[in-house]
Amino acid sequence: MASEHKRAAGERALDYVKDGMVLGLGTGSTVYYTLQKLGRLVQEGLNIQGIPTSKATEEMARELKIPLTDFVRHPVLDITIDGADAVTPKLELIKGGGGALLREKLVASASKRMIVIIDESKQVESFDNLDIPVEVIPFAVETTVERIRALGGTPVLRERGESLFVTDNGHYIVDVKFPSVVDVAGLHDTLKRLTGVVETGLFPDLASHVIVGTEHGVRELDR
Repeated sequence: MASEHKRAAGERALDYVKDGMVLGLGTGSTVYYTLQKLGRLVQEGLNIQGIPTSKATEEMARELKIPLTDFVRHPVLDITIDGADAVTPKLELIKGGGGALLREKLVASASKRMIVIIDESKQVESFDNLDIPVEVIPFAVETTVERIRALGGTPVLRERGESLFVTDNGHYIVDVKFPSVVDVAGLHDTLKRLTGVVETGLFPDLASHVIVGTEHGVRELDR
């Protein structure tokens, strides 16, 4: 079952956590299992602090009594543990399916190491025709969408129910498909230069280690 594969990957990541570390706490269905076990380890005496990548993760961490900190006290983190929507053999990532991509990238970029936890369904050969989330400013969003379309993508403003999806930062998300994605870092840079774009869900080079939960157990990949 996919949930068991996610649990296996999520819990394995904690093998890399040592007493006294400051952790980036990711967001999503696989990180759920990491947080659950981390909460148990904290209650058993593990001394760590975390910085959450979303309001949802912050709420869950507080419920589990995981100590939280901030970038004022800890501008550099030891490890971020987070999920991904898609991972290539080069360990390039698409993130942002849950809408937390900006905070996820900020936290990962401040970390010495990013450990990504997925089940095997998230492994892909390329990002061709996959939804790439792009966080954008609400003001003049129509013009930003057209700038993205001019790059050859098919952009769709993300909705939640009958309203547009709003991130924890008060922004919108545009999910865009490109028929061919050859240069992930180049596409990220091109999108970032567009007026109105805040951040992209492309993580070309931040993942240092990927843990994959499969029906045959856990597999680990290094950059």
